[in-house]
Amino acid sequence: MIIYHRGAAFQPACRRVGRTFVATASILEEDGHATSLGTLGVFSNRDGALGFAVRCATAFIDGDDLPLPPFQFALPAPTSC
Repeated sequence: MIIYHRGAAFQPACRRVGRTFVATASILEEDGHATSLGTLGVFSNRDGALGFAVRCATAFIDGDDLPLPPFQFALPAPTSC
């Protein structure tokens, strides 16, 4: 779905990865180009992921800082074999 905010179009999306949903969003320009905001966060349900994608896209359009996801993954420290 394409949503308009202050005259700018954006498309929130989520994709399922295992048992989680990954939020993403793209800002659509008039010339057909799109700016991806990348992976925004990981959520346990589709509605949470899409809602967060909308909040991030509107913050980006407004020039505000992007909100932080509810939690972040940290990669485990490498171990020697």
